[in-house]
Amino acid sequence: MSSILTNTSAMVALQTMKGINANLNKTQSDISTGKSVASAKDNAAVWAISKVMESDVQGFKGISDSLAVGNATLTVARQASETVTKLLTEMKGKIVAAQADNVDRGKIQTDVTALRSQIESVVGAAQFNGLNLVDGSQTTVNVLSSLDRSPSGVTSSNIAVTSQNLSTTAGAALTAGGGTLGGTSGTAPDLTVVTGTPATLGTFAFQGGAGALASNDPAAAPATLTALIAGDSIELSVGSTTGRYVVQEGDTADALVAGLKNSLTTNGLSDTDFTLSLTAGTLSVANNTNQAAAISTSATRGTGGLAGLTTINVVTDPTTALSAIEGMLQTSIDAAASFGSSQKRIDIQSEFVGQLTDSLKTGIGVLVDTDMEEASARLQALQVQQQLATQALSIANQQPQGLLSLFR
Repeated sequence: MSSILTNTSAMVALQTMKGINANLNKTQSDISTGKSVASAKDNAAVWAISKVMESDVQGFKGISDSLAVGNATLTVARQASETVTKLLTEMKGKIVAAQADNVDRGKIQTDVTALRSQIESVVGAAQFNGLNLVDGSQTTVNVLSSLDRSPSGVTSSNIAVTSQNLSTTAGAALTAGGGTLGGTSGTAPDLTVVTGTPATLGTFAFQGGAGALASNDPAAAPATLTALIAGDSIELSVGSTTGRYVVQEGDTADALVAGLKNSLTTNGLSDTDFTLSLTAGTLSVANNTNQAAAISTSATRGTGGLAGLTTINVVTDPTTALSAIEGMLQTSIDAAASFGSSQKRIDIQSEFVGQLTDSLKTGIGVLVDTDMEEASARLQALQVQQQLATQALSIANQQPQGLLSLFR
């Protein structure tokens, strides 16, 4: 049946043209943007995967920056250790010369003292962005190295760099205490118990008074060993968890408490289970749980690996000086070797992260990028189809004109 009101052929041709035009627009969009999946509307699953991978790529860029900073820090530490080794080797040559009886040992001692001062200068200056790995102010430094994704979530990995102590500071025990922390009684938590007597855990004072630590000069260390100087190590054990903090120049009581708390929480103790405070030199710990916990504290003056340099005297005891310098030379060599190994590992990880980032980018491209060769062929085919659909629609629209011949 023919009708001038309903042109089925034209409707079919029109729907066909709309589908062709939609495909043509999509193909042109793919070509102009370079992406076949530009939004979640195009392919929700693929788009979601690509966005997760893109976020990982951004994360690895941050990791690359962290590795670069870690590499630079280790370069400074390694070069300082190698320089110290060179200076100690030169010092050893002078000490060997002092073994002879017909030399001026006084002048040799002057050279030895000058070299020691230079070593102290090198160790003190070997910092990168405020971080010194050779003066004993640090223990272990973590360098962000990887982003690990699993079905359970995302975690970060670190490369642990062990610092070295090439300072000339001699160590000594400072103070210690321990006992048992009772559980909470009502709303007021019990304070620490030292040797069974209710008291504070330990008393610490900063060199120069209650303010910030002002100097790292061993010669300026206070007479009382309970006064802290840079490089001193404080350990606090609560239950089976131990936190450790190394005092740094410029530290205050708040910095010491924050360092110990961060170390304890990093090692697995919940920060809601305990409260630390340091008031007027008194370190107090409160147990916020209902379970008793053993507690102990100790503090040790940082012992430098080159502390023996301060006692070397070729005038009075050249034989002992030779034995001592050999041991310290080995210490500096070991330090340089340790930094070299860590730096090599960071270099390998940095190269791997770069390759992994490239692989992730390639994977993202495979998922969402447009295949330009295929898109080109599809564009030409759709353009031909569009022309044919236009012609078909034109023919369909002319059919009602044929009905006029029936009324002539």
